[in-house]
Amino acid sequence: MRSDTTSLMAGGILVYAVIMIAVIAFGIFVWWKIFSKAGYSGALSLLLFVPIANLIVILMLAFGEWPILQELKALRQQAMMRQSYPQGPQGPYPSNPQYPQSNPQYPNYPNYRG
Repeated sequence: MRSDTTSLMAGGILVYAVIMIAVIAFGIFVWWKIFSKAGYSGALSLLLFVPIANLIVILMLAFGEWPILQELKALRQQAMMRQSYPQGPQGPYPSNPQYPQSNPQYPNYPNYRG
């Protein structure tokens, strides 16, 4: 009777351990994707297991400016500058009859793919 109880408890503990490892691995995967999409290194998800660092990392994620948003802001500023100066800041270049504005014509070489 005692052997049956012991083996039942050991089996229950083993099943519980496998489920907990799967839950932890899934949590790491999810947080890795969140940090990656925010522009941070996905490895920051591993800091969520360190007691004080996990609070700092979550606060950084919640209240800090994400790198991906910084890049988006810079690209939007560049786009605004292009809209403000569509032909460049100095204006359009004067046409010169010596240098036509058309693209140069290159010979068509055969395609050498095997």
